[in-house]
Amino acid sequence: MVAEPPPLPHTDGGFRTILADPPWRFQNRTGKVAPEHRRLDRYSTLSLDEIRAIDVASTAADAAHLYLWVPNALLVEGLKVMDAWGFRYVSNIVWAKRRQDGGPDGRGVGFYFRNVTELILFGVRGSMRTLPPARSQVNMIETRKREHSRKPDEQYDFIELCSPGPYLEMFARYPRRGWTAWGDEASNDAQPRGQQHKGYSGGEITRIPRLEPNVRLDE
Repeated sequence: MVAEPPPLPHTDGGFRTILADPPWRFQNRTGKVAPEHRRLDRYSTLSLDEIRAIDVASTAADAAHLYLWVPNALLVEGLKVMDAWGFRYVSNIVWAKRRQDGGPDGRGVGFYFRNVTELILFGVRGSMRTLPPARSQVNMIETRKREHSRKPDEQYDFIELCSPGPYLEMFARYPRRGWTAWGDEASNDAQPRGQQHKGYSGGEITRIPRLEPNVRLDE
């Protein structure tokens, strides 16, 4: 069981951009609840109803953006959460996990395919376009994988380029300057659970082509 979460923070006028990486709970084919199996002990999880019940609408601005991480297997559930929180789905961003040489990182899991991507669902509350730099921003983040469940730090630069503050990160595991962090691992001295694995420390991709928007490889 997970402890009762602390109250959501609030700011004058509401947060205009919210990033959330909920601790999704689901059962795998063996019937074990992932990722809470004792052998893994990576982090506590919440049910779909518990995640939907969080009163995000009370802390969001009338016009706001939501960036919602969702596992590939729980896309439908992610859309339900977005709706319950008061946002409408408009697009998504793909995190493509790369090896150092630029190829797909095949260490992902999955019963039907080897997952080398994760999704961020992008939703809007009210009416608010992305910032002008976003008009030339592709909807993909290509980085090397980090330790288990840690999302790429490049997400913050992406979001700050595309959406206005003030910024709130829900279920934060690492504090970020300029952001309000909410979650049971959000403080500076909190140590995220789970074993750290060699090779999960991120790092630069050395060989993948770096393309500017609308630039072709054969130019």
